[in-house]
Amino acid sequence: MISTAFVGAIGGACVLIANHFLLTPNTSQATNYNPYKAPVQLTSYSGALSSAPDFIASAEKSVNSVVHIKTIVESNNNLAYDPFQEWFFGGRQRQPNMMQGSGSGVIISNDGYIVTNNHVVKDASKIEVVLNDKRTYQAEVIGLDPNTDLALLKVKEKELPFVAYGNSDEVKIGEWVLAVGNPFNLNSTVTAGIISAKGRNINILEHNNTQGGLAPIESFLQTDAAVNPGNSGGALVNTSGELVGINTAIASNNGSYQGYSFAIPVNIVKKVVSDLIEFGTVQRAYIGLSIQDIDAKFAEEKHIKQLKGVYINGLTEGGSGEEAGIKIGDIITKIENVEVKTTSELLEQIGKFRPSDKINVTLIRNEKEMTVSAVLKNKENSLGMIKKPVVYRTSVNSVGAEFEELSADDLSRFKIASGVKIAKLNAGKLANAGIKEGFIITSIDKKKVATTKDIQSYLDNKTGGVLIEGLYPNGMRAYYGFGL
Repeated sequence: MISTAFVGAIGGACVLIANHFLLTPNTSQATNYNPYKAPVQLTSYSGALSSAPDFIASAEKSVNSVVHIKTIVESNNNLAYDPFQEWFFGGRQRQPNMMQGSGSGVIISNDGYIVTNNHVVKDASKIEVVLNDKRTYQAEVIGLDPNTDLALLKVKEKELPFVAYGNSDEVKIGEWVLAVGNPFNLNSTVTAGIISAKGRNINILEHNNTQGGLAPIESFLQTDAAVNPGNSGGALVNTSGELVGINTAIASNNGSYQGYSFAIPVNIVKKVVSDLIEFGTVQRAYIGLSIQDIDAKFAEEKHIKQLKGVYINGLTEGGSGEEAGIKIGDIITKIENVEVKTTSELLEQIGKFRPSDKINVTLIRNEKEMTVSAVLKNKENSLGMIKKPVVYRTSVNSVGAEFEELSADDLSRFKIASGVKIAKLNAGKLANAGIKEGFIITSIDKKKVATTKDIQSYLDNKTGGVLIEGLYPNGMRAYYGFGL
């Protein structure tokens, strides 16, 4: 009996010991492994923030250098104009309509030079610049470049905060950027995004071309930083606070931001600004080639084995490309060791140079890579700089126009022997008669017009009726009559 109880006690003790070691969970194993645990972590984990971009420093560097631009544009409503009343009885001087515009600009030097878009200040009779600290100035237009949609302004002030230039060739897709401007008149607004693409051609300059003869350079930086009306002309800066682009356009079906915006690369900006300050006009370089993008279908048709580069399908006679030995069928892959994959990228790189500059062009011919040197030329297919167009502002105030002489290239393109273009049209006799800006005057009162001096001699002392004949850049011929 006693032995039976003893054996039972020993057995119970063994069961308790086995239960403790076999059934009690191993807490260290349970902590280190859980097959159902989601791969997440707390958002306050410090390691997740160590590589975040510093937007604060970039914003502080740039926000005081971006200005609010306010413009006034005079326009005329010709719907009620009676040309017979004006011609025979003098008519009544109608007051122009005043339209207000708004945009942004970027101070690029401490002595008051400001970059903005051409479309922000074009045709403006008054330009007001408002700094972030609310100081206000009247701005002078130094120069305009419709080909890149850039404009250079100047205000009379010293020691202004300015943005340092970056290098748009070094900008990478996926890089963080800030857009700084004045959308919807909300001063000093900063938005963040990334570079979505480079070398974008959206045909917006060609689409909005109203004066003819435009040879636009479109190789935009695309970003998803929010940009809206009023941001035009503002700064696109990197996380170091350096200027990498000028905000210009948005992709939109309703006029407001819908996900993508476009900026002019700063390397183009630097070139245009330098030309306008030094020469008063942009010194555009040409390589004298007809170029085409390469896609899979085109490559198959031409038996091209690679899709990178730009295909040459034409040469300008006596142009830089022909003189450098470039041939139809060549594929350009680099300009000065910078890769070019599309026509827009090639035009961007050529746009950084001036006429007479010598550049290295890397190309593929018969599947072999080679490099040639090309000396770039101007739009008249010659070496040397283009002189600033002569602009004549008539002393006959009622005429209300500025006139610009045409180049030999313009005369050839329009197939005319002589003519003078209306460079700017304000309120006055010409606008009242229905003449539009860009009209090319070929004769006044049946007398040939070749220079701005002809305009001056024919109009300054004229009284009575005037008959003007000419054509528009699209080739449409027209004539107008009015009285002085």
